[in-house]
Amino acid sequence: MESSRVLEIFKEITRIPRESGHEEKINAYLLEFAEKHSLEAKSDKAGNVLIIKEAAPGYENVPALVLQSHTDMVCEKRPGVEHDFEKDPIKYVIEDGWMIAKDTTLGADCGIGVASQLALLESPLETGRIECLFTVSEETGLDGAYALEPGFISGNTLINLDSEDEGELFIGCAGGLDTTAVFNYEPEDAPAGYEEVKLGIGGCTGGHSGDDIDKGRANPISIMACFLYTVPDFRICAIDGGNKRNAIARDISVTIAVPAEDVEILKQGFIRFCEDVRAEYAVTEPDMEYSFSQCGPCKRKVVGKTVSESLAAALFAAPHGVLAMSRDIKGLVETSSNLASVKMTGEGVIRIGTSQRSSVTSARKAAGLKVEAVFALAGAEVTHESEYPGWQPDLNSAILKKTRRAYEKLFGKEPVVRAIHAGLECGLFLDKYPGLDMISFGPTLRGVHAPGERLDIASLDRFVRLLEEVVVNFAKE
Repeated sequence: MESSRVLEIFKEITRIPRESGHEEKINAYLLEFAEKHSLEAKSDKAGNVLIIKEAAPGYENVPALVLQSHTDMVCEKRPGVEHDFEKDPIKYVIEDGWMIAKDTTLGADCGIGVASQLALLESPLETGRIECLFTVSEETGLDGAYALEPGFISGNTLINLDSEDEGELFIGCAGGLDTTAVFNYEPEDAPAGYEEVKLGIGGCTGGHSGDDIDKGRANPISIMACFLYTVPDFRICAIDGGNKRNAIARDISVTIAVPAEDVEILKQGFIRFCEDVRAEYAVTEPDMEYSFSQCGPCKRKVVGKTVSESLAAALFAAPHGVLAMSRDIKGLVETSSNLASVKMTGEGVIRIGTSQRSSVTSARKAAGLKVEAVFALAGAEVTHESEYPGWQPDLNSAILKKTRRAYEKLFGKEPVVRAIHAGLECGLFLDKYPGLDMISFGPTLRGVHAPGERLDIASLDRFVRLLEEVVVNFAKE
């Protein structure tokens, strides 16, 4: 099993459309792979796929080992980039030891996990029974893991391949919750003498709403709301900010109608405000940019004054970022909230997407209620959905001990053992298969869930060596 083969398979995967909810083509690829290699395979109603490599002669009594990754990817691109995720292959470059998608997400999360499973399945390694589980729609709600039926897998030990820091072994993760707020309004004519102006903030780094929430990155939705909160008289004409719930927003554009006599004052105030914000985020957001353009007299329907002001106030007040740090594990974010998106989703409807994470169930629920309180007070309808449990660390885990021992043997040093604030499917697997012994590890990825996502190729080699060592010694032991 060579890392070069894993990379070769991953390059094939980058040509297959696999946005969350649209995994049909990657699933067909997996089933064709199984048929080509004469491996048993099955899929369930949700679209999860399991490919089985039976035990080699002499290894029939070795307990089955489950390897797991998800087939979908977060599909994000830079503003103005022409890319159709339903049909276009991911464009990438190899630079300075990194595989990089400069204008879109790369999909190494979790395409590298998928590729490593396939490389292992086709390898001549002698092992016990290997069950490779490929789940769907992890990025949008862990749908595949939710739908996994008892008995679909038989192994009692599972290696999750959805981590992003080589040299670190993960034995716990946060649970999550999505909270949606909807403002309903009656479109109305703009007052006489009002002009349209378009405000934009973009070029922000964004990132993973779990892994990167503590990095001090700007949220342009919160920033724009802060400015709008100070504007004395405006009506919203259009608003569009952020995208996926599990990604930190990178940009926002808002068109508002204001009295014609206020336009120049508004422009100067916006410029001063944005320059101050750029100075505030100079370290984490070196590419932040802003724009202001005048669009002439407002001749279209607008959001009324009350809803416009309530929306701005709620977006400004909504929690975003780290809410609490763990008191048990140094440096681990315990609870956070991500103000992910604000969209006009139809005439008379503005929808706000947020997500909350915590390794503590009560704290996660409280964070969701805090977001609900803010938007409910502003007059929005609020719902919660897609809640999933966390995965509590087990320092006595047998697979942890074996993986730690394998890492020390290969690299002559101890790996870091920790929990992660991002959500993994392991908590749901544990709900469905009590007693399942699990660990998660992977190569080094950076910038996941955002354009510019990249894979450290040297770390891929170490990851593949570790995976092979663990699998082979699992069979021997």
